[in-house]
Amino acid sequence: MEHFTIATVAEKSPDFRRVLWTGEHTQLVIMTIPPGGEIGEEVHEGIDQILTFVSGTGEARVAGEKKEVAQGDLVVVPAGTKHNFVNTGPNPLVLYTVYGPPEHADQAVHHTKEEADAAEAAGEDEPPTS
Repeated sequence: MEHFTIATVAEKSPDFRRVLWTGEHTQLVIMTIPPGGEIGEEVHEGIDQILTFVSGTGEARVAGEKKEVAQGDLVVVPAGTKHNFVNTGPNPLVLYTVYGPPEHADQAVHHTKEEADAAEAAGEDEPPTS
């Protein structure tokens, strides 16, 4: 059994992205977006994503719509939908997200967005294949 006190685990991680668990069909990832930072506009073809916000404030930009997000909010991003999440507050925007199927390399840790982007560009952040 995997068990996480997810809000506490997410709050303690300073990393932009940290993969906590990867299964055959889903993946659990925690993220910390610094003030003024963002995930970056993207589309996941064939991958649904559910994001739950633990602390901070931000703006969800999904399919051309914008909505403020804060602690306790959850946003669903269906596969193939353009999206971005931007930290609009003075503190880190902390969240956890579930991808189905997995999107990132198992146990990947990216300390910054730049590091995450470089790993993706180099093909070092590929999800496991079954």
